[in-house]
Amino acid sequence: MRIVLPVLAALVLVGLLGVTAAGAANPTYPARTMKAAGFGTVLASSNLQALYYWSKEPRGTIRCTGACARLWPPLVVPKGANVARTVNGIKGTFGTIRRPDGRMQLTHNGRAVYSYVHEGPRKVLCDDVDGWFVVRV
Repeated sequence: MRIVLPVLAALVLVGLLGVTAAGAANPTYPARTMKAAGFGTVLASSNLQALYYWSKEPRGTIRCTGACARLWPPLVVPKGANVARTVNGIKGTFGTIRRPDGRMQLTHNGRAVYSYVHEGPRKVLCDDVDGWFVVRV
């Protein structure tokens, strides 16, 4: 019995990791808009993942790191990419903020934007959940 429990625990962990890996991909830059049922036009990554901001993360700061950032992947701007302050057809302004790991993250109206790891393309599942809100534009 002592051997079975660690093996069972390892299999469960591998299964959980597989579910996360099989879930949605990290959001890809640049941002665009998409229509979301019940939400109207929202900000999305180029792979059509809805983008969110965290109301518990004040403008100009990054608090979502570690486990938070694994559940809410940041939209990271590739090195050398120029971020336009405004984009035709999208309300608000864009910019970047440096994450603690040194990568640059996209901001919209001064707030860092994230996707939700368990959402596929064209889905909005977590609006108004624990301070997370889909970015409406």
